[in-house]
Amino acid sequence: MNRRAQEIRKRIEKRRKERQHFGTSHQELWAITDEERYGQPVVTYDRYPFDEEKHPIFNKETFILKMFLSACLVLVTAILFKNPSDSLEPARQFVKNTMEKEFQFAAVSKWYEKQFGEPLALIPTEKQTKTMPKQYAVPASGRVLESFKKNGQGVMVETASNAKVEAVNEGIVIFAGTKEKLGKTVIIQHADGSESWYGNLGTIAVKLYDFVETGKEVGTAMTNSHDQTKAVFYFAIKQGDHFIDPIQVISFE
Repeated sequence: MNRRAQEIRKRIEKRRKERQHFGTSHQELWAITDEERYGQPVVTYDRYPFDEEKHPIFNKETFILKMFLSACLVLVTAILFKNPSDSLEPARQFVKNTMEKEFQFAAVSKWYEKQFGEPLALIPTEKQTKTMPKQYAVPASGRVLESFKKNGQGVMVETASNAKVEAVNEGIVIFAGTKEKLGKTVIIQHADGSESWYGNLGTIAVKLYDFVETGKEVGTAMTNSHDQTKAVFYFAIKQGDHFIDPIQVISFE
């Protein structure tokens, strides 16, 4: 160790003599290395392992790619529903089924209203403070023409001509259009995940994704072609993947 120190001192003395002989600028005085100044090697450390420009968790390139793919997905979905081609019907049906079954619109809406109130509501309204009845309301008074046992899904109800068909419970409209064998149909999804179906309608009074309250008109019953004073509509209740007999919870007569 002493020998090493002596060598460093000799090198410093030699450089000092060279500066005195040739003359040195102020900047050159700093040319003495740390090893020469302190007489021992200086330990250096590696930089912080993460690049300063790259966050260890957030990746800008990945984020931009995900945003681009999301925009493409929205664009493709819009094209599917704007293009009337029959070849795209399976894809459209897949999107509809995914939105109806996998995303619980009514449940999310109910939770949001419970936590924050209605969207853009500044003060609580009367509807927010009252509790909804546990039993279903009657969609329209009449008599059952075709029972649940006959078709295994719903019932056909005879009522007055152009009678209003009303929502039996509040919820989100997840379908408003024409279904095979049911004609003009409205499907409402409720907060508990159940659904109420209203088919064979003459007119539809709601739009897709509307929030409807109990008793709100969803459409009118289809007038009977043989007896213009009577009308018929279809009604069903679906819980999970199965339909239940509406007569168990609703009395039409």
